[in-house]
Amino acid sequence: MSNNTVVLRLARSDDLAQLSKIEQTCFSNDRLSKRSLKHWLSAKHALFLVATSSDAIVGYGLVWCLKGTRLARLYSLAVLPAYRGQGIAQVLLSELEQLTQSKGRAYLRLEVSALNHAAISLYKSLGYQVFGAYSDYYGDGSEALRMQKRVARYDGKGIRLQVPWYKQTTEFTCGPAALLMAMYSLDTKVALKQVDELAIWREATTIFMTSGHGGCHPVGLALSAIKRGFTAQVFLTQLSALFLDGVRSEEKKQVMCTVHDEFITQAHKLGCVLYEKPLELDQLYKLLKAGGRVLMLISTYRLDGKKAPHWVCVTAIDEHCVYVHDPDLDASQQAIDCQHVPIGLMEFSKMATFGKNRLRAAIAIEKLP
Repeated sequence: MSNNTVVLRLARSDDLAQLSKIEQTCFSNDRLSKRSLKHWLSAKHALFLVATSSDAIVGYGLVWCLKGTRLARLYSLAVLPAYRGQGIAQVLLSELEQLTQSKGRAYLRLEVSALNHAAISLYKSLGYQVFGAYSDYYGDGSEALRMQKRVARYDGKGIRLQVPWYKQTTEFTCGPAALLMAMYSLDTKVALKQVDELAIWREATTIFMTSGHGGCHPVGLALSAIKRGFTAQVFLTQLSALFLDGVRSEEKKQVMCTVHDEFITQAHKLGCVLYEKPLELDQLYKLLKAGGRVLMLISTYRLDGKKAPHWVCVTAIDEHCVYVHDPDLDASQQAIDCQHVPIGLMEFSKMATFGKNRLRAAIAIEKLP
């Protein structure tokens, strides 16, 4: 694609020197290093476009497509000063949006300095909307606005909930973190603090898993919600002991079975409703529409290649996607990458199945009147 004498093409490895020069010219803070640019040139989930004039690179745009989701992030956009005002940034961004959509992504997100009024004006003119901010985000201490645009060509209609995002503080407390988000969105008296996160983990843990600390049992998490003034329903494809496949030690399995049996006993005593069936998407929609909050167990395989059980909090659903808050923020991500993450309905159904037994688990909670 071209804009007068400017031509767009995919970036190549031999563009590295020119890209590094553009980075040095266009940015005074938060520059991408030459090593980082080299990484993005070969990254599997990157969309890297350059704008050329007379074979010289005059600008570039870089998008990162988050694995396993319908979300992409504009990582960087730059045009040399001498070529600004010619619409090159708009053409780059429009082409990136089309490529993003072709990769099955529904949303393109970005961060921009609150002081960069020209860039903000550009993004707004192209349909991007502000949906949050980061304070003290850049090296100069300036605030970053969070903006996004739905690049898929459909208007999603569904249920969207106001749910805060909370980052798990340990590698084994995704369940408590997801539950805290859900409870806080129904009752702001709930504290989003590590002490409460760990307290819930102590109450709901399976004790053992494949290695390291045990994760949280769905019934255990539901009981924690009930103890804090909520009602809870649990949807499970099996009511026998969970997560035993990855544990070799018979002694550990025996402990996990004992924990499971006690959770089931307490569920009957405390009025936790147990369904020996999966939570289907149509029922998920109805629960959210009725004002409930839902936690779902997913396999992280399609996110990070690891087959680990992981709890997320559902924040919305429409005719195309389920949206989740993922409490697990790794070193390569920004918080924005884990919030209201859109996952295609078919993809989500696959992600919400774990292990050889194809376990499916979900917890629905409501605040007691």
